[in-house]
Amino acid sequence: MIKAVLARIQQKHRTMTYPDGAPPPLPDRFRGRPVFDLSACPEGCRACFDACPTGAIGPKEPGRIDLGKCLFCTECATACPRHAVTYSANYQLAARRRDDLVATRERPSVEVVGAALDAKLQRLFGRSLKLRQVSAGGCNACEADTNVLGTIGWDLGRFGIQFVASPRHADGILVTGPVSQNMALALKKTYDACSDPRIVIAVGACAVSGGPYIGRSEVCNGAAAQVPVDLYVPGCPPHPLTILDGLLRLIGRIEDGKR
Repeated sequence: MIKAVLARIQQKHRTMTYPDGAPPPLPDRFRGRPVFDLSACPEGCRACFDACPTGAIGPKEPGRIDLGKCLFCTECATACPRHAVTYSANYQLAARRRDDLVATRERPSVEVVGAALDAKLQRLFGRSLKLRQVSAGGCNACEADTNVLGTIGWDLGRFGIQFVASPRHADGILVTGPVSQNMALALKKTYDACSDPRIVIAVGACAVSGGPYIGRSEVCNGAAAQVPVDLYVPGCPPHPLTILDGLLRLIGRIEDGKR
């Protein structure tokens, strides 16, 4: 016992101060929201569209990108002959509505990030939110980044958000994976096992739109095909900070919705 106490004193405080303080430093390889420099975009060029493996970039509207389909793979940036596509350090990507993940020339960024639940649900879930995680055919990348939130550095439990073993004990579900046909019924049953009111959070490009498997007959193209989704967190996989930021905005712990 004494050894454990001494080790803890030596380790000191390791939990980040976010959101009360600055977010943790992001790695140099971090890929945030894609940015299009339309002034440098050659007229009639389809290089980025042709390179995109999921059809996230619109061919008829320069600068249009669906973050829900984006894998953040940088294939578009590599293919662009004028280097008009870059990736920012913007980690605030979560949104309540699926349409809000689509950026256009007129709306290059979404103004509200993961807008909070209504007042009634905030009173219920704002201080205690229990989630059942459902891996619906995922590759474990999104699952791993979600698990990171439970480590001492992130300490998701300090916000009252915890993962539970049974949907009977949950306020909602957090879904990862494209929802394979083999998992569709299991996902629906897990959702039905949660008592009302309940929420659904789709984490990762697969859970939002099907990801790299979009359009395949073996998948349902995301969680929304089976259950109503309350929060979309894009990425492949999304960084733990992106997931945490979306969750905190959902329960009203971060009120500033501006990017």
